[in-house]
Amino acid sequence: MILSGQCIKENIYNKNIIIDPFDTKQLNPNSYNYKIDNKIRYYDMKKESFVETIIPNDGYKLMPRNLYLANTFETIGSEKYVTSLIGRSSVGRLGLFVQISADLGNLGSPHKWTLELTCVQPIIIYPYMKIGQVSFWVPVGDINLYDGEYNKYNTPKECISKLYDEELRG
Repeated sequence: MILSGQCIKENIYNKNIIIDPFDTKQLNPNSYNYKIDNKIRYYDMKKESFVETIIPNDGYKLMPRNLYLANTFETIGSEKYVTSLIGRSSVGRLGLFVQISADLGNLGSPHKWTLELTCVQPIIIYPYMKIGQVSFWVPVGDINLYDGEYNKYNTPKECISKLYDEELRG
């Protein structure tokens, strides 16, 4: 069961959901519009490493066939409801995909979520623009809070070396 906008608002006020900062103008019928923060990371093939840059006020052009990592401006989470982060349809219609593989959050500590961005055509993004929506779902069954590594990061976090170590090396 998905929470309505009014239910999200009530649960923010009684501290079952954390969205910080919270703006009632970003509340939808069954979700909340979150913003992108002002930093972005991308993999630089020449340097063979990730590079972080500040998104300037006049925008930053994303290019096709690249993966960009950013994070939500808001701290988002709940120990009672499961989060699901997706892109806004208006952003998708421009050819920008947000959260291309990891849209389901875990129950656990609130944090700024890492966003996975890719585009099909060049697109300019701006710091603090509304880029996606978060919805909250009622879990069924026993609740185990996520206590893993990724809920402590509040900046974009790449995982290539960890994936390589864990999965490819065995």
